Amino acid sequence: MSDFNAGVIDEFRANGGRTRGWGRHLVVLHTIGAKSGAERLNPVMGLRDGDTWIVAASKGGAPEHPSWYFNLLAHPDIDIEVAGDDGVEVVPVRASVLQGAERDAAWQRLAERSPAFEKYAARTGGRTIPIVRLERR
Repeated sequence: MSDFNAGVIDEFRANGGRTRGWGRHLVVLHTIGAKSGAERLNPVMGLRDGDTWIVAASKGGAPEHPSWYFNLLAHPDIDIEVAGDDGVEVVPVRASVLQGAERDAAWQRLAERSPAFEKYAARTGGRTIPIVRLERR
């Protein structure tokens, strides 16, 4: 894990699920490596809708998908950490990739929350940024 990611996760946990810049919209993914089988932690911005969260595999607009996206494809049942009523909550979820109009509507919601996503989309070199639904199991 990068020092940046570790710092974000430490801040999130120390502040009961709140971080500078992301507020209470941070989701910490506990993925299982597609090749290694090792647990990986990745902080991402997510939007909650009841027992569902949506996240974008943006990788800051890089031309390739982030590793965590491939990990979710290989192992869709994971745990996430999110801001709960009494601090950080660990939630078991199943990941699924959104398609078509459902993907586009979720993308719009994410872009409205954080305009940086539109900048990421412009930098991808034509890659469509996947949107992943994380639904409570």
